[in-house]
Amino acid sequence: MIKNPDLLKKIESEFIRNEGRLNYSQSLKLFSDMWIEGIRLGVLPPKNPLDGIEVDIKIAKVLNSCLKNSSQK
Repeated sequence: MIKNPDLLKKIESEFIRNEGRLNYSQSLKLFSDMWIEGIRLGVLPPKNPLDGIEVDIKIAKVLNSCLKNSSQK
């Protein structure tokens, strides 16, 4: 859970400005390292991977309907 989204956005912007965007292999390495850290912290893998799926489905329906409506214009 992100407690300070403004700080995170600032850090991301500074990183991109100084280092540039990550390529695929760098992104994959970062993801892998973060996954390992999550395992070490005991938060990954989730105990029930389907927890919260109802919310994800509702969001997907809304986004898909917006996409369909915008493409009809």
